[in-house]
Amino acid sequence: MADIQARVNELHELLNRYGYEYYVLDNPSVPDSEYDKLLNELIEIESNHPEYRTPDSPTVRVGGTAQSTFEKINHDTPMLSLGNAFNEADLRKFDQRIRDNIGDVEYMCELKIDGLAVSLKYEDGRFVQGLTRGDGTTGEDITENLKTIHAIPLKIKESRTFEVRGEAYMPRQSFFNLNKAKAEKEEQPFANPRNAAAGSLRQLDSKLAAKRKLSVFLYSVNDFTQFNADTQSEALDELDELGFKTNQERQRVATIDEVLAYIDKWTEKREDLPYDIDGIVIKVNALEQQEALGFTQKSPRWAIAYKFPAEEVITELLDIELSIGRTGVVTPTAILEPVKVAGTTVSRASLHNEDLIHDRDIRIGDSVVIKKAGDIIPEVIKSIVDRRPKEALVYHMPTHCPSCDHELVRIEGEVALRCINPKCQAQLVEGLIHFVSRQAMNIDGLGTKIIQQLYEHKKIKDIADIFYLTKEDLLPLERMGEKKVDNLLNAIDKAKSNSLEQLLFGLGIRHLGVKASKVLAEKYETMNALFEVTEEELIAIHDIGHKLAQSVVTYLANEDIRALIDKLQSKHVNMTYKGIKTSDLDGHPDFKGKTIVLTGKLYQMTRNEASDWLTLQGAKVTSSVTKRTDLVIAGEDAGSKLAKAESFGTEVWTEEDFVQKQKEIEG
Repeated sequence: MADIQARVNELHELLNRYGYEYYVLDNPSVPDSEYDKLLNELIEIESNHPEYRTPDSPTVRVGGTAQSTFEKINHDTPMLSLGNAFNEADLRKFDQRIRDNIGDVEYMCELKIDGLAVSLKYEDGRFVQGLTRGDGTTGEDITENLKTIHAIPLKIKESRTFEVRGEAYMPRQSFFNLNKAKAEKEEQPFANPRNAAAGSLRQLDSKLAAKRKLSVFLYSVNDFTQFNADTQSEALDELDELGFKTNQERQRVATIDEVLAYIDKWTEKREDLPYDIDGIVIKVNALEQQEALGFTQKSPRWAIAYKFPAEEVITELLDIELSIGRTGVVTPTAILEPVKVAGTTVSRASLHNEDLIHDRDIRIGDSVVIKKAGDIIPEVIKSIVDRRPKEALVYHMPTHCPSCDHELVRIEGEVALRCINPKCQAQLVEGLIHFVSRQAMNIDGLGTKIIQQLYEHKKIKDIADIFYLTKEDLLPLERMGEKKVDNLLNAIDKAKSNSLEQLLFGLGIRHLGVKASKVLAEKYETMNALFEVTEEELIAIHDIGHKLAQSVVTYLANEDIRALIDKLQSKHVNMTYKGIKTSDLDGHPDFKGKTIVLTGKLYQMTRNEASDWLTLQGAKVTSSVTKRTDLVIAGEDAGSKLAKAESFGTEVWTEEDFVQKQKEIEG
């Protein structure tokens, strides 16, 4: 036994050293195969002798703990957000305020990593707890998932008790590999590395989190009493010495001009980094001066985050393609010479409609300016007329549908052209894709490519055909093995029992969204009852306008639709509402009957969770702020809805106000 313990200790030491060299120093001394060989040896020993497995064993890096939820835990001290600066004037104003208060100052400039803020707690040198930022006061316990990040030491060199904070992120290569794997499985890719990192750390199975290959940069210490540092710079150096990973691109500067030079440097070089940044953080370096400046309720007075402006680049517009949506709207899309924008390669961008193309005088062959709205959605901003080649072509929208050749129409009051042929193949395929989507029937595994193959092979012509599919229909399709087919058929069978509102939304009735589908399903309870409603009855419902009422009644009066519903019923697809009726809820007097709007980023719950909870209290959650709105709950980065509420004098709560009220109600 002594020999086994000695070997376990030796393996711990070797694996920790090799992991530190690889993931923190980026300077491995042994090949990956050697690390894997030693890790597998340790896994085998622990499998045969579980008594030798410790909480800080390197084997926890591979994950293995599955849980049903994440416990919410209060931070010892709040994790505050930073005030923002968007230009030189904002930064100079910040600098002047600092100097007016404390005189001469030295700043620490650090890259603002685009990831998920986390706090790590160590007791006697061992990692014991990791939390998300949450709303700043309360975070979620994601300790097991954080243990899978190799850059986080499970045990540090000294026996200290303290908390360190930083940013967990997904390196660009990990992001590329993850989305490539998702594409192969016909799954929705992540929009950006930040979303991917956040989604990975909220996996309930830590084995899945381990596969995502996340990393972390630590940037602050919660309590400096365990540290010898007098400055932010010295604190980061001390974290380096303890074995933590900090970002080495930081720089101490003495003037605001040097701050601006640092920003200019990294604005230009940000794409050369192997990870995403979305700005620069500027902190007063001396801890004594930080303490003197103190905090506002939301942020430290001694730090500010400069946010990069939306990146704009120039590329060539090669062509304009058209796509047909499920409602027949014809949308032009710019085909571009591939170009990098905000960290990703863009080859397509939205042009919205014909009016926009003409208003901005955008022509095929033009050099055009591209930017990502919110660093996510690419769009064409303008053409550069001075660079226009003689052969540039003025674009004219077609008069007939590119899919079915039916004449296109422009409905009065709309800017979009529309194909109104109910048998248009492109619309039918888009309608099928919509029907199986998450907010509709939510049929897992039935992706766009499979739908297209089934339609092309004439296995499905309408949504009801999905429930008639057999193993023999599915097995011949590309990448459809026995197990995948069985899983898909089970998912289709499960979808039969969905509540009525999911079916209603899935039908794709024009103007009928998720919320209105639930309103109708709850009020009328069955599909048969909905077949009998009139426009006048629907218009009398608070959330239903004239256009929607007309659309619903016209759709349900169609004999083909009646036949489609009969076809669904023949396969026992549920036609009744299964949810809780608002009228049956006692609710809470602080919410019952009130109209509430949620806006901004929520951290302690998803927007859907907040909406569902409010509905259970008898509130009506809407998407737009009007004079009739009773309350707006504003998370971080709330924008125009918050401004509109303030202009109306509407009551506004923060997420923390909302959470506190929940705690009061739930005891």
